[in-house]
Amino acid sequence: MSKRASGLDIRAFFTAKQPCSTSPTEQELSAELNERQELVMNSEEEHDLTDKPELELELVENQEHMQPQAEAESVQQQSTDEVQEQPATQTEGIQLEHPLDCPYQPSANDIEPLTMANRTFRFQDSWYEAFPWLHYSNRLKGALCIHCMKTFAQKTSTLAKSAEQTFISLGFRNWRKGREAFCHHECSKAHGIAVTTHTHLHNSVRNQLCTPSASAQEAARSALLQIVGAVRYLSKQGLAFRGHSAEEGNFQTYLRDKAEDDPNLAGWLQKNHSYTSPDVQNEILSIMGNTIIRGIVGEISALPVLQYSIIMDGTQDISGTEQISICLRYVDKDLEPREEFVGMYEASSTTAEHLWKIASDVLLRLNLPLSGLRGQTYDGAANMSGHLSGMQALVRRVQPLATFIHCGPHCVNLVTQAVSSSAPVVNDALHWIHDLGCLFGQSGKFKTIFKQIAISENGSVTTIKPLCATRWTVRTPAIKSVLAQYELVMAALEEMAAVKGSVSAPRARGLLDHFNKGTTILGLVLGQEIFLKLEGLNRSLQGRAVTIGGMLKAVECTKKALVAGRTDDAFMSLYSRAVELTTSFDLESIKLPHVRKASNRYGGPAKSHIPSSVEEYFRVQFFCASDTAVTQLNDRFHQEGLGYLAKLEEHLLTGKCHEAVARYPELDAELLQVQLAMMKASYQFTSCQEASQLLTTMVPEVRRLFNQVETLIRLLLVVPASSCEAERSFSALRRLKTWLRSTMTQCRLNGVSVCHVHREKLQAINREQIAVAFIGMSERRSHVFGAF
Repeated sequence: MSKRASGLDIRAFFTAKQPCSTSPTEQELSAELNERQELVMNSEEEHDLTDKPELELELVENQEHMQPQAEAESVQQQSTDEVQEQPATQTEGIQLEHPLDCPYQPSANDIEPLTMANRTFRFQDSWYEAFPWLHYSNRLKGALCIHCMKTFAQKTSTLAKSAEQTFISLGFRNWRKGREAFCHHECSKAHGIAVTTHTHLHNSVRNQLCTPSASAQEAARSALLQIVGAVRYLSKQGLAFRGHSAEEGNFQTYLRDKAEDDPNLAGWLQKNHSYTSPDVQNEILSIMGNTIIRGIVGEISALPVLQYSIIMDGTQDISGTEQISICLRYVDKDLEPREEFVGMYEASSTTAEHLWKIASDVLLRLNLPLSGLRGQTYDGAANMSGHLSGMQALVRRVQPLATFIHCGPHCVNLVTQAVSSSAPVVNDALHWIHDLGCLFGQSGKFKTIFKQIAISENGSVTTIKPLCATRWTVRTPAIKSVLAQYELVMAALEEMAAVKGSVSAPRARGLLDHFNKGTTILGLVLGQEIFLKLEGLNRSLQGRAVTIGGMLKAVECTKKALVAGRTDDAFMSLYSRAVELTTSFDLESIKLPHVRKASNRYGGPAKSHIPSSVEEYFRVQFFCASDTAVTQLNDRFHQEGLGYLAKLEEHLLTGKCHEAVARYPELDAELLQVQLAMMKASYQFTSCQEASQLLTTMVPEVRRLFNQVETLIRLLLVVPASSCEAERSFSALRRLKTWLRSTMTQCRLNGVSVCHVHREKLQAINREQIAVAFIGMSERRSHVFGAF
């Protein structure tokens, strides 16, 4: 109801005597009222503020800025209807002018001064520091109280009538009495209530009822971050969490060291022991591991065409438990092959059916459909590579496009084993080196003797290591080590053989007898010549970015080198070197061994061939070893899967359509033919790697022209050539699960292994992210730690 409707005369209402300390002129009041009306009209038209509650302009309550005469004359210029129809006050305009989250405090030079008679009064910058609630309005050209504006602007509180409208909607401009008026307002009851309301506006009821709860939660969150940091550091470095007891372990020691510089952490740890328990450690490890795996799976799922391959291998840990390592291979947006370890899983059985259940369960949990599986690589074990009931056969029944590749380095290792067995002189020499390495590792007496002799003669020692059936490139280093220290080895064996009462003395005498023969030197020289080529090939195939095409080319290059070295001149050069070493070491000369006459059952009536010279006898063995290497390489790398991929790469390089393309649903044979012709017309490339490099250097518009070519390249790159990534995870397993940590549970082992293998990804994870996930897993933790 308006003032007129209530029976009051509006002129009499505004002409009532009001005390005033400072009186604006009539023109200023009229201009100010017109400005307010324009502000209200613009706010209605541009911002649709008609839904806000109406605020009356009670100018009469401003006792400090209006003269009775000016009020009456100014209001007479406005009709009663206009006064009644004003929908809002300046507060709405101020809210649109500047956000009310914080007060607007411009420089005093930008604020209009107050001019009176011959004096000018200016706003002071120091008032902002003394009264931080000051908010300047450019429209009102006056100062307001930010807290009172928010609390009393819409008059929802009963204290709104007693609040000073000067600091709510009108604006204070009397800079002459600025500090006095600000102090008076700050001491008012309404201002105190407004400040209290603003302070507790965003606090929870729990924090309002219990102020110490907020500080306790802050201390708990700080301590939780330190706990997460300790778990991350120990898992990244592969260190044990506990020692002989929990209090002596690395985890508690790390936290105690941190607590020395953090009193809050020290006090919190004394009261909360449950959040440093092994269960909590496992939970944090699981969160960090899952975060890393989700990032890897997210990259695979974001690929333009879902294509990935699986790599699996198994080994026994220190406790005898069968551990299955699973890795994924995919091609990233830059066409770079990536191989990522995703977990270590315990296998109660090593049958193909059980291993396939483990693999399918992992892919299901990672939300990777089998429709995108394009490759699988394992070793040559029958349960993995069997073409009828092996793991690869079970996978291809579900997904025929998952091409199986026998691990390339495993194949080369099998070739090397076959070569060493084909030549007796080489096989015997390797056997003596292995026995020498075992004696060096098992006998402390012999190790000490050898080191003393080596240091006195050369000043340094090269360790002699035995051969290892599971390590692919140890034969050549072992041969080099023995040949380089042959005289030292002979001297150490002589001294060790003379030691009385030692169980190692007979072994030393037997080895001394064999190493004193020139045939041992010859076997080492001949074997080194072939093993250098094969182990070089093996080492080149162990990279993460190795492709099938590159592997086949490397194999062909190695075969050519082996064939080129299978000549009489090459053998005689090696034989001459062995003779020189035998003479320099003063060993027994190379002799032709006793050759028995072949039985008539095998040779018949024909006269058996007996070598006429030492060179002829050992040349046959050298040629046999070379032929075995070439033959084995041909057999091992003649696989069905390699044939399909070779045809696909031929299609890429020549542009000739092949039926293998039609097997893949992501490839359109006709469109691929057109795009290959376009690409060959503009660019030159001779391998899949060169084609991928061309695509990465193209601008996006041109690259999208060859989307089918890119899909074909991704298909050629995504199939792994080796299972070396799984083998590398076994090295991490050996560092993590030792004799002192043999009782580690599978949950902790999986979490620690993922974090340890992906150290860079683990370091990139924010500790707060892990802490938030940890708190969100329990409602009780939300009360203890609060929210970040």
